[in-house]
Amino acid sequence: MKRILLMILRNLIYVPNMAIRLFRYASHPEKYPEKERYEFLQGICFKANKGGNVTIQANGLENIPDKDGFMFFPNHQGMYDVLALFTVCQKPLSAVSKKEVKNIPLLKQVFQCMEAIFMDREDVRQSMQVILEVSKEVQNGRNYIIFPEGTRSKNGNQVGEFKGGSFKAATKAKCPIVPVALIDSFKPFDTKSVKPVTVQIHILKPLLYEEYKDMKTTEIAEKVKTRIVEVIEKNK
Repeated sequence: MKRILLMILRNLIYVPNMAIRLFRYASHPEKYPEKERYEFLQGICFKANKGGNVTIQANGLENIPDKDGFMFFPNHQGMYDVLALFTVCQKPLSAVSKKEVKNIPLLKQVFQCMEAIFMDREDVRQSMQVILEVSKEVQNGRNYIIFPEGTRSKNGNQVGEFKGGSFKAATKAKCPIVPVALIDSFKPFDTKSVKPVTVQIHILKPLLYEEYKDMKTTEIAEKVKTRIVEVIEKNK
């Protein structure tokens, strides 16, 4: 919370205009091109990072697929994760998020602006509908972020269990699965410090449909997790 306040205070001159635009985009995202909305969110991220003493160290940007219609599968460390990914990925991203995010001010508007899809993990039918909707959107060329742990880790750079069900949308869409390793992404928003912090983002080589089409989703989950853990252990 302290760093969020620092970000706001150091960008106070921009806050009114950014807030007005954010709420406008969030209220009627369908009225504005996705690229326009995404570039606006990237601008917010840039100013927030600078004001909040956050540096992003990006690795593996060449592994982002050239063609749209892919999915990022990062480990989940905290509320800052999505903003970190926005900072480094020049291709518009949306996300699948738990329904509880709808109740967090500003973060709610950010997710509405990017037309994120909210999932009720307690409702099996609704969760299945989300999987089908995401798979169709990915097939139509949209790019998504899904956190296969389902919830953020509370143990820093330790990675939790990757759930096989998180990969069903990708297998249905037959799209590239892009593992992403986040390191120290919990520090900006999930600690009380405002000291300078560097967040590492490692975008790994995509897993193509031809490579995973004969695998069970639990096997895909384990393979993706193993690759992410190896990178985190090497670089943390």
